[in-house]
Amino acid sequence: MLTAEGIYKRYNRKEILKGVDLTVAPGECVGIVGSNGCGKTTLLSILAGALKADKGRVSLDGKEISKSPADHARAVAYVPQENPLMEELTVRDNLLLWYGGDKKAMERDLKSGAAAFLGVGDMLNRTVEKLSGGMKKRVSIACALCGRKKALILDEPGAALDMECKADIRGYLEQYRREGGAVVLTSHEMMELSACTKMYALKEGRLRAIENGLSEEELIRIFGQ
Repeated sequence: MLTAEGIYKRYNRKEILKGVDLTVAPGECVGIVGSNGCGKTTLLSILAGALKADKGRVSLDGKEISKSPADHARAVAYVPQENPLMEELTVRDNLLLWYGGDKKAMERDLKSGAAAFLGVGDMLNRTVEKLSGGMKKRVSIACALCGRKKALILDEPGAALDMECKADIRGYLEQYRREGGAVVLTSHEMMELSACTKMYALKEGRLRAIENGLSEEELIRIFGQ
C-alpha cells in the first residue's frame, strides 16, 4: 500500500500543497484531476521520490521511503510527462541503464514483463531519437518498471499519443493492477480517467474525493467550486 501523509510543498512564497493525504491500495488506480498549475505534477513528483516535500512522508507497506531516495527509487516507478530517455542511445542501451546492467532481469521482462506487453522487444536496436512519441512512452514505462515495482506513477500518460498506443497502455495498466500493482495518474482525458477505481480533485493545495464516472462538464464545475 502506498500512502502519503501531510504533504506540504511551497515554491517561493506560494504554498502549492497544503497537507495532502492519500492512500492507494494494491490493485487500485487513483486518478487525480485539477486545473493547470494546481500542483498535480508536484504531488506526483513527491509520490515518486523525484521531488522532496517540505513536510510530510511517503510510505510503502508501512515503511517510510521518503527519507531514503534509494529505497524510494526501488519501490516506485515514475513516468513523467517529459521523455526521460537518452535520445542518442538505442532502446536496448536505455533499458540496460535502467536495469543497472542486469541483462538477465532485462531479458526476463522482455519475455514476460512490462517490456513484453508493450512491444518494446521489436525496437531494441533503434535509437530513441528515431522513435515516435508513442514508442517512446512505451519504452519509458518499461524502463520505469524495471525490477517489477509495486507502485506506478504516471503524469499524463496518454498525452499526444495515437488511439492504438493509448489502448495498449490502458491494457497494460489493467494487467499491472490485476497483479497487485498500485497506480496513480493525472490526466485530462476522459477515457483514461474512466479506468480509475478512485478519483480525487486537487484544488487549493488539498485533495478532495470525487465520484467516478463524472462527465467533463461535471469535472469542470468541481474545479470552479
